[in-house]
Amino acid sequence: MSMGQFAYANNSDRFLGVSQLAAQPFALIGVPFDGAVTNRPGARFAPQEIRRASLMLCDGVHPHFGVSPIAHLGDALDMRLPNASSLAEVRRHIQTQAATWMAQHHCVFLGGDHSVTLPLLRAARAQYGELALVHFDAHCDTWQDHFGEPSGHGTWTYEAIREGLVSPAHTVQIGLRSSGERSAREYVQDQGGLIFTARQMRGLDGAALQPFITQILQRIGRRHCYLTLDIDCLDPAFAPGTGTPEPGGMSSSQVLTFLEELAPLNMVGMDCVEVAPAYDHAELTSHAAATFVWTYLCGQVAKHLNFGVDHAA
Repeated sequence: MSMGQFAYANNSDRFLGVSQLAAQPFALIGVPFDGAVTNRPGARFAPQEIRRASLMLCDGVHPHFGVSPIAHLGDALDMRLPNASSLAEVRRHIQTQAATWMAQHHCVFLGGDHSVTLPLLRAARAQYGELALVHFDAHCDTWQDHFGEPSGHGTWTYEAIREGLVSPAHTVQIGLRSSGERSAREYVQDQGGLIFTARQMRGLDGAALQPFITQILQRIGRRHCYLTLDIDCLDPAFAPGTGTPEPGGMSSSQVLTFLEELAPLNMVGMDCVEVAPAYDHAELTSHAAATFVWTYLCGQVAKHLNFGVDHAA
């Protein structure tokens, strides 16, 4: 059964239930929370819309990896989260549930706003140790406060580094372009990590992106790595349905090139966040998110099956 066949999981007899999920090496889990957004809400509705958009991928074999995740993927549905005003309480529930799934599966999480990545990293850190991080985003997410609040969807990278969840030297940010003070904008680089801005990649695609990809593969090597993809790394022309759109972003083909070429990394999990369906047009954003998740899964399944995806150096 494919990722796409989970679109109507709550009322479909096609759904691969939790009892069957135990046998699958890969799991898809929704994280329907957007209580930390600073602009447009609605990312809590993204998991089901991404599932729905994935229907066109139902029977697809990836043209690069030559595999489908159909026989290797189960859907754990969406996390049950409290209607709590406390971000810390919601994160506690996310971390607890994520830890359970991570102990059994290679997990892909569908957000939700980007604040959910911090508890996911906490769960992954507890299982795998200090992580490398590949972070696609228009925004640095390294502010030290969240419009006067101590934490939110714009602080999680800073918090993850400060907590020792991720190695600063093995943190890579791709697609940054938003305004912000220098200390936040270049925080990861100042800590020894890599930043590849959208401006650096303007007009580049395919083989022209290889120098960036080679640096990432060499920097991260065989370390356990987590990948987080904020859909607003894309230009709004490719992803209008997001809470904080930033013109001048990456193209869908650029992101796909990165996802395909970074598949050899020792990935332990992924999330795709900040899809806001209410602001989408013609389901462009949901389709992009579904394709990115599917591509990531195909790369990892190809490795799982030893289908010739070279491991990182």
